[in-house]
Amino acid sequence: MTHILWYITKMENNSIPEILTKSYNPTEHETRLYKMWEEAGYFNPDTVKNTGLVNESKDPFSIVLPPPNVTGILHMGHAMMITVEDIIVRYKRMQGHDTLWIPGTDHAAIATQSKVEKDIQKKEGKSRYDLGREELLRRVEQFAQESHDTIITQMKAMGASCDWSREAFTLDEKRTVAVRTVFKNMYEDGLIYRKNRIVNWDPKGQTTISDDEIVYEERESVLYTFKYSEDFPIAISTTRPETKIGDVAVAVHPEDERYQKYIGKEYNLNFCDLPISIKIIADDTVLKDFGTGALGVTPAHSIIDWEIADRHNLSNRPQVINEYAKIIAPEGHFLQNKKTTEARELVVSWLKEKGLLIGEERVKQNIGTAERTSGIIEPLPKLQWFIDVNKPIEKRGGKSLKELMREPIENDNIEMIPDYFTKTYFHWIDNLKDWCISRQIWYGHRIPVWYKKDSISELYVGVNPPENLELWEQDPDTLDTWFSSGLWTFSTLGWPEQTSDLKRYHPTNILETGYEILFFWVARMILMTQYAIGEIPFKTIYLHGTVRDGQGRKMSKSLGNGIDPIDIKDRYGADAGRMALIIGTAPGTDSKVSEDKIKGYKNFANKIWNITRFVLSSIEPVSIPNESNLNDDDKKVLGEWREQLSSITTHIEKYRLYMAGEELYHYIWHTFADKIIEESKDILKDENKRKSRSILLATILTETITTLHPFMPFVTEAIWENIDGQILLDNKKPLIITQWPTHTLPQ
Repeated sequence: MTHILWYITKMENNSIPEILTKSYNPTEHETRLYKMWEEAGYFNPDTVKNTGLVNESKDPFSIVLPPPNVTGILHMGHAMMITVEDIIVRYKRMQGHDTLWIPGTDHAAIATQSKVEKDIQKKEGKSRYDLGREELLRRVEQFAQESHDTIITQMKAMGASCDWSREAFTLDEKRTVAVRTVFKNMYEDGLIYRKNRIVNWDPKGQTTISDDEIVYEERESVLYTFKYSEDFPIAISTTRPETKIGDVAVAVHPEDERYQKYIGKEYNLNFCDLPISIKIIADDTVLKDFGTGALGVTPAHSIIDWEIADRHNLSNRPQVINEYAKIIAPEGHFLQNKKTTEARELVVSWLKEKGLLIGEERVKQNIGTAERTSGIIEPLPKLQWFIDVNKPIEKRGGKSLKELMREPIENDNIEMIPDYFTKTYFHWIDNLKDWCISRQIWYGHRIPVWYKKDSISELYVGVNPPENLELWEQDPDTLDTWFSSGLWTFSTLGWPEQTSDLKRYHPTNILETGYEILFFWVARMILMTQYAIGEIPFKTIYLHGTVRDGQGRKMSKSLGNGIDPIDIKDRYGADAGRMALIIGTAPGTDSKVSEDKIKGYKNFANKIWNITRFVLSSIEPVSIPNESNLNDDDKKVLGEWREQLSSITTHIEKYRLYMAGEELYHYIWHTFADKIIEESKDILKDENKRKSRSILLATILTETITTLHPFMPFVTEAIWENIDGQILLDNKKPLIITQWPTHTLPQ
């Protein structure tokens, strides 16, 4: 009871800001503080240099934000990304580094156009072809702008201290110049070529997609075993009999004794009332124990079969499925213009009728679907633009793009956190095929190639259109989104111009992103940057995991378990959301976030607020730093904090942010509040110890608040604004540009 009365008396006698006399309310501070930081220019390194915080002896620190797709709003995975990066950026800024964090958004061509097209179809019953290219692009751009504005609002609400004056967009004018420059250079180096090759075709989206954009779904299928005709000696097995009218060969293993005598023979057959010619070939890739050990080779509709045809110089590669997943057959034929699923039943009926069907077996099969449209992928031969990933590049010492991607990881020039993802990365490179970069959509970077209207062979490739443009026609396709986003680190810094930003801030220090886009984006950035400017794009790759709900389920609309970062901010405060995302989340691992966890960190924000109120209302006015006036007991307590501070600093330097955050949380709540402050209530009544203890409490309060700032920027800045009455600091500035505490032990 004595402690409580003494504490109340001190509060009455001390003049502390009125705002501290009530509970912490995030809505009173967050918008106001962000506006203050932004308007003061503290996110811009050019402005921060004028504050005296930047230590020119330290290397600059730079990071580019993985650009969110302008397809909607940010989710908790984005919030995780923003939190991790903002912690790192605020820490490096306080450490005295010349710190740049470049924000931006991605046009996400297929995803954005697909979303707008679906909406138009649903509301108006119209397709893109009904609207025309110009009108569709107008609507897509309007949607993209609205999404962009929402995303930026969300990022600011989360506290992202990006330099908005340098914001970029993957489809803006500067990025267009960079994209066209790289395309032209690659074309002139013989890396970009146009060829009729088999690609992944999305019949629903009417475009090619990359291997990495295929989502495989396990479905039940039927494995059919049959012969093409009675007099054909080998039976084959397939789940897609409708494609067999396009077969040109049967492949067997060269060591399969059953088929040795047939290798090299050719057969002219009638299959499904259509003439086909089949050659028996031997290929090491055939599995002797699968099905009959014989593979019907359909080069135009299987990437594996296309490669077999390449190896055996099979020039005949008839296409029997069109872009709408319908069968190509002669006029009047029973398969003509039938959907593949319907044609499958008709072919099976024909086989049964002719007595050629040997067996049917229910099997599980991985079916490739398009990530954005869910359409079933059809491998088709198409005239497309490709990047050769195996061709030696003279200006890069004869190394191929594959080698340029592999070397910096292999030689530890780029560190990957966690490092076990390197094995997956190398496996992907080893299996990488030439990259198809053309897409049959309208939104995106249009391929910078023009064809002479009166010449079938003359073309022009350039950054700018050719002269006498009316004589030329531009290629209608657009580039794969990952082509432009692969240039992100150096294009956002001004390339192809040799800007001061490019010279000072590239390579960037760290790329922080989700592990699920390691191949989509991270690998392609290494490829593009190594090729274009002969540098690595970043020195460290930090891969975070998927944010799941409290039950460990992936957040989705169908489950209704998604958490909106803005809703979290409004209900609990951005700081609480940030701490809930970072603590307990190691790099590369999925994490669980629930509202209970977030609510717990709202209580922590209020705990810090209450700690501040107690300290300011209990101590005598002190100036710090003033460690020389500490007694031995208080020096020991401060020394223990400084050792903890050293550990926290090391964790952040090593990007172990979850450990740094957890140590801070436990120290503030369980050591500072539960132990040091509790014992201080008696010590502060002792006149001989009061000044020393006041200095100790003021020092630990200011240093813990400063150290916590990168994690919880709003509550810490709000506290920092209100400590002046009792704690006097030399040359006090806003916390965002205050120096990170040194962790020297008191003498």
